[in-house]
Amino acid sequence: MIKQRLIELLTEAASQAQQLGKLPAVTLLDIVVEHPQNAEYGDYASSLPLKLARATGLSPLTIANDIVGLMAPTPEVASIAVAPPGFINFTLKDDWLTQQVDSILMAGDAYGNIVLGEGSRVQIEFVSVNPTGPLHVGHGRGAILGSTLANVLAAAGYKVEKEYYINDAGSQIVAFNRSLYARYQQCLGVDAEMPADGYFGSYMVDLAKEVIAEEGDRFLSLPEKEAVPQLGQIGSDKVIEQVRNDLERLGVSFDVWFSERSLYDNGQYQRAISLLHQGGYIAEKEGATWFVSTALGEDKDNVVVRGDGSPTYFASDIAYHYNKFLERKFDKVINIWGADHQGHVSRMKAVVGALGISPERLGVIISQMVTLLRGEELVRISKRSGDIITLREVVEEVGSDACRFFFLSRSADSQMDFDLELAKKESVDNPVYYVQYAHARIASILRLAQEREIDCRDGDVCLLNTEPELVLIRKMLLLPEIVEIVAHTLEPHHLTYYAQDLATVFHSFYKQCRVVSEDKALTKARLKLVEAAKTVLAKALHLMGMTAPDKM
Repeated sequence: MIKQRLIELLTEAASQAQQLGKLPAVTLLDIVVEHPQNAEYGDYASSLPLKLARATGLSPLTIANDIVGLMAPTPEVASIAVAPPGFINFTLKDDWLTQQVDSILMAGDAYGNIVLGEGSRVQIEFVSVNPTGPLHVGHGRGAILGSTLANVLAAAGYKVEKEYYINDAGSQIVAFNRSLYARYQQCLGVDAEMPADGYFGSYMVDLAKEVIAEEGDRFLSLPEKEAVPQLGQIGSDKVIEQVRNDLERLGVSFDVWFSERSLYDNGQYQRAISLLHQGGYIAEKEGATWFVSTALGEDKDNVVVRGDGSPTYFASDIAYHYNKFLERKFDKVINIWGADHQGHVSRMKAVVGALGISPERLGVIISQMVTLLRGEELVRISKRSGDIITLREVVEEVGSDACRFFFLSRSADSQMDFDLELAKKESVDNPVYYVQYAHARIASILRLAQEREIDCRDGDVCLLNTEPELVLIRKMLLLPEIVEIVAHTLEPHHLTYYAQDLATVFHSFYKQCRVVSEDKALTKARLKLVEAAKTVLAKALHLMGMTAPDKM
């Protein structure tokens, strides 16, 4: 990345200024290079002199001039200027910019990849819905956040593992099993009552009928204590298979499907609690077992084992993170949770610290609620079943690409409106259509060149010297920076903004610059530029898990 090259130049010059006595020997803080708000100031800018002024007491303009005076000419930079109150501004050379077209084409699908992670092992756990019913729209948002982050972190040089945590232990499974048994009996003409804490969605009736079609009425002849768990296991397996299929429709897959029950069967729960006990973080009081969160700065302690001997949801999560960090030894763990888990974050960080793991190695993203709209109208219930709107229904209506783009278009911590009518529009008002149309337009141009048997491999990119061409190249060069930003912040919505910006710049270039013309040399050069733009736009779309259509 050119940005990294500029940081290196600044570091070298500042160190040299210290050696010459022009700057005191203070620690050089993290040097940041950004894009100035006003493009007239150049391509990049650094406020390093302002930061050094606070540490040294010197004039920021003096520091800036001293640093710039020690910076050697480079093939990338046309000019370096000092601007009040103490900025250093960089403008890139036009001929260096045009050469990057060939660099992008040479990199191909690997363009945008960076070496940030250096092979560090990262686990992303997301969706992880209880196997008690179908996925709804909110689950889809978490699914797309997780799968896109996995794509970006892999492009940033991390070794990524995607995991679905199956909550197949606890009270919700007991309630599901009893609910399915009641519906199974009812469908076979038995007068059975649904449990008060049961699952009343119409999908449970459908599930019971499906089991009957495959298994018949054989569970009626079994004692209830045998029939309920057996029937429940069949039902849970069917729900998980449906979840898997629905996620695949959305382009979401997992490397591991991890069973909560295995934490108890394989001893992780016992080992984790023992380790906390040794550290003095477990206490017996009020007839229950507690994690002493207050010893780590929390407002209150948290129950691990209830008075009746049953472990809490928190207990399972303790064992699960013990398994992630201390047994499978991930360098970083990222959890994507729903909005109802906000209060769970701080105590989870606390218990990770109590297990001897730096809490910074645990990242938690809270995915906020989604509101479905049809234009101005709020969508509350499913047209098909009369109750919850499933993720499958939304994907079937608007398509996977629209779902992915719209769910990614806002930061995870923001509640969002999803307009189903807009997502289906074939117009520039629909950002999904707008971005994909840019890729299809590029593909059309390249088909025309192929039909006319124009071979652009020997095209001279030095001919790309007009403003629309250079603006497009500058925009294409930002993709590695976007990958770096998303990898650092875990905020994939930056990709949607970048894709729209790149599409806008390309459409503008297309209007102002005729690609295939009577000028053969310029045609070949511009075809190279167009092909490079196609590479970059496709990479941005693929990082978001979307298709890059050649025709629309």
